[in-house]
Amino acid sequence: MNRRLTALAGAAVLTLTALVPMSAQAANPVCAVWQGSVTADGAHGKLGVETTVPISTSHDLAPIVYKPGQVRLSARQTEEPVPQGTQRGGYVVIGDALYWSVYLTFNGQVIDQPVLRRIGGGWGNFRTLEVSQYQAPYPGKLRRGAAYALRNDGVLYRWTVDNGTWRAAGSYAGFAAVKSMTLIANTATYDTFLANTRGGALYTIRIPVGTAKPIVTPVRTRTWQGFETLSAAACGRNSTVLLGIDSDTKTAYLYAVGHANGLSTLIQPRGKVRATFADPVYFRWVPIPEFDVANGD
Repeated sequence: MNRRLTALAGAAVLTLTALVPMSAQAANPVCAVWQGSVTADGAHGKLGVETTVPISTSHDLAPIVYKPGQVRLSARQTEEPVPQGTQRGGYVVIGDALYWSVYLTFNGQVIDQPVLRRIGGGWGNFRTLEVSQYQAPYPGKLRRGAAYALRNDGVLYRWTVDNGTWRAAGSYAGFAAVKSMTLIANTATYDTFLANTRGGALYTIRIPVGTAKPIVTPVRTRTWQGFETLSAAACGRNSTVLLGIDSDTKTAYLYAVGHANGLSTLIQPRGKVRATFADPVYFRWVPIPEFDVANGD
């Protein structure tokens, strides 16, 4: 079974020019965030949230995969068609350890319970986890993988990820105020996250490849403190569709975000999503790296 981080060819992000007037939206293709979750009873959910007017949603069957409350954190997850059905795989934190999780489904039903391969321990104090994979456009061959996790004391850690092997690649203090962060750009030379803080600010955090320190740039200075989860997907060539989830009210709001440009970044509210967001763990379903292009910064 192929257990590298691949997949979701069938759920590739739909694109459009992000910041068009709502009145003109019907004439344009639609962007979407494929929002994933691990429910309280251990099911793997998938909710498509699209930038139609009004916002439209679509649900996939949520099969029971894990034990109730077993998964504490999840990075992006992928789906890949295989001869036996559909393979789903990604990194999760269970208790104090990081695992690679992979399983098979057929017609929405789990036919092979997750195989959990332990990567390492010491994860009890981390509160965010994400993986970035960059693949150069064809015929380029450059490929790189990185992982990021924010610890409770505000230290952001980075690893390189190569064929499932994690190697430490630096840590950065000073992010204790961050509530949530979501990847909006992955290029040959840097990854960029959009992050909100407890004080209501919204920032981009650009992390260059190599030893350079992150570059933090303010995007907004207030009103963003209500979201416990931010989830982003590419929209057009250089923009982003952003989902903000408020776990206290179990609601979510959708935004179209222009190419990152500090305080001048365009952000257009698209409205409240007609769904209930009550799950304890959220992540994003993604296509294979060749199609999961993120150029929001």
